[in-house]
Amino acid sequence: MEDKSIILNNNIKMRYLESKEVDHVSNKHILFIHGLGSSADRWLDIPDALSKYYHTIAVDLIGFGESDKPSDINYTIEKFAEFLLEFINKKGINGDDGKITLLGHSLGGYIAVEFAIRNKKLIEKLALIDSSGFLKEPTPLLEQYLHAAKNTSYDNVRSVFEQIVSQPWKVLPAVINGFITRINLPGAKYAFESAYKNSTTTQIDMSRLKSIERIPTLIIWGKADVLIPIEYSDPFKQVLKNYKLEIIEDAGHAPFSEKPAFICEILHTFLS
Repeated sequence: MEDKSIILNNNIKMRYLESKEVDHVSNKHILFIHGLGSSADRWLDIPDALSKYYHTIAVDLIGFGESDKPSDINYTIEKFAEFLLEFINKKGINGDDGKITLLGHSLGGYIAVEFAIRNKKLIEKLALIDSSGFLKEPTPLLEQYLHAAKNTSYDNVRSVFEQIVSQPWKVLPAVINGFITRINLPGAKYAFESAYKNSTTTQIDMSRLKSIERIPTLIIWGKADVLIPIEYSDPFKQVLKNYKLEIIEDAGHAPFSEKPAFICEILHTFLS
C-alpha cells in the first residue's frame, strides 16, 4: 500500500493508503472507512491482502489520522459523506469504470450507509463491521472512550482498549501509543468529540435505509462487543433484504484486528 494524500475543496488535505493498481481488477474499488478515533492504518494488512484482487483504498477521515482537522466544521455523518464524495470524485472512481464497495467499521459503517443512501448508483456492495447508526445515547464504554480521549493518559486509554477487545492481553502497547499520538494532534480532540456527539445521538432513518435494501450487504459483528453490542445489528436485519450476517466468536468491537486472517477470508468470499 502506498501512503498518499489529496487536496479537497477549501484546501483540506485527506490522507489515504492505496494499492498499486492492477489493470485487470482496477475497476473493482474497495474503500475502507475506519471508526471513531482511528485511522487507515488500523486495518492492518487486510487492504494490502485484498489488493491482489481489487483496487483497495483506506482513508483517514477528515478530522482523524494524518488528514486535516479543521475546527470550523461540525463532524456530522452527513459532512463525512460529503467529504467522501469529494474524495471519490477527485480520485476518479465515481462509477465511470466500475462501482465501489464500501467497507466501514463502527462510525465508518454509519458513514458508509449514509453515503450509499445518497449515492446508491455508485455502490456495488456494503460491508458493515460492528456499525454504529442506531445508538440513541452513548453506551457506558463509549462514555469511557470519550473521557479517555479528552483526558489522555496511557492508563485511561489502556483501560478502554482492554474492554473493546474480547481479551485484555490482545491490546498491544503500540496500539495505545498510536491512539495517544493521534488524539494529541492539533484539532484531533475537537473532531473526536464532535463526531462522537453526532454519531451517538442520531440514528439512520429506517425509511431511508429501505432505499438501499437490495444492495448486497455483509454485516460482521464481534460477539463480545461491549462498545456497540450485537443487538444494534437488529435494525439492519429488519430492513435490509440482501444481507449476510457473520457473528465472530471470541472477538470484540474490531474483529478484523483480533482475527485478521479470518475476517480477510470472509471479506474476500463476499466481495468475489
